[in-house]
Amino acid sequence: MTSRSVGILATGSYLPKEEITNDDIAGRVGVAPEWIERKTEIVSRRYAAPDEATSDLALRAAEDALRNGGITADRIGYLIVCTSTGDHPQPPTSYLVQDGLGAYGAACFDVNVVCSGFVYGLAIARGLLAVDPEAYVLVVGADLYSRILDFTDRRTAVLFADGAGAAVLGAVDEGYGIMDIDLISRGDANQLIKVDAGGSRNPASHETVAAGAHYFTMNGRGVREFVTDFLPPALRSLVDRAGVRPDQVDHFVPHQANGVMLREVVELAGLTGAVTHRTLERYGNVGCASVPVTLHDANTRGQLADGDVVLLSGFGGGMAAGSAVLRWASTEGKGRLS
Repeated sequence: MTSRSVGILATGSYLPKEEITNDDIAGRVGVAPEWIERKTEIVSRRYAAPDEATSDLALRAAEDALRNGGITADRIGYLIVCTSTGDHPQPPTSYLVQDGLGAYGAACFDVNVVCSGFVYGLAIARGLLAVDPEAYVLVVGADLYSRILDFTDRRTAVLFADGAGAAVLGAVDEGYGIMDIDLISRGDANQLIKVDAGGSRNPASHETVAAGAHYFTMNGRGVREFVTDFLPPALRSLVDRAGVRPDQVDHFVPHQANGVMLREVVELAGLTGAVTHRTLERYGNVGCASVPVTLHDANTRGQLADGDVVLLSGFGGGMAAGSAVLRWASTEGKGRLS
């Protein structure tokens, strides 16, 4: 028998139909469209329709990944939905996605590590497949930020948007798939990105709503310092542990936080020889959906060749970062899609 590893077998995504350009949002936040593009490199973004919730976006992305992999929902053993903007405090959003898919044989749970969530989901999937190698794991990253943005705060309102991405994980031939994963959690920086109200410490009330305490807030300077201080050395260390040099990384698929900051991270991490995949110009920052949406975009465009070294990296609220190195496996003969 051929020895097996764990890899990504199929990808999918869903972006809402409504496109919000910089011209559309500039007046609402009180800046010029040119200012938005210069500060973020974002040109447009997508907002969910009034009748769409996070589970709807996640369901569409999950269906796309299953369709692209030729896998029926009843064959999914585990369903992980990574989100910080779930439909409700409970039940878990993953259960709503399960019901929509009809994947009733899957064990389901949510993961909330904000923008790092999808890579944390991959790490969990890798562990599950180590003990259940015949299973398929469906990992979905989905966020719907347009409902929690304060449009008087230009620092956040111009960045965030809505979307979902998904991946099916399973066995691949040895030498392919996930080579190593690195997870960073820094709770001492928990105040940099937050939504103050709506939880057990500060329950929803007339007062919290009036104060706008349910809106997303971010200390942009502090976030940038965290990312540029912690992420580049962590990426270099991860690549080294995986047995490759930075100049041997073919593709870098980062969280689509801010285009200017991404350029800085690429330089500091020594990844200038890799193709840095970006979707932020079209879709903005879609939270933990950024990495799977951008990975699917590269995959759909045929940019990922068999055997390519791919570096994924999510980072943000927590503060947290999650990165993974994998050797891309085409499904032809390399993955167990059957």
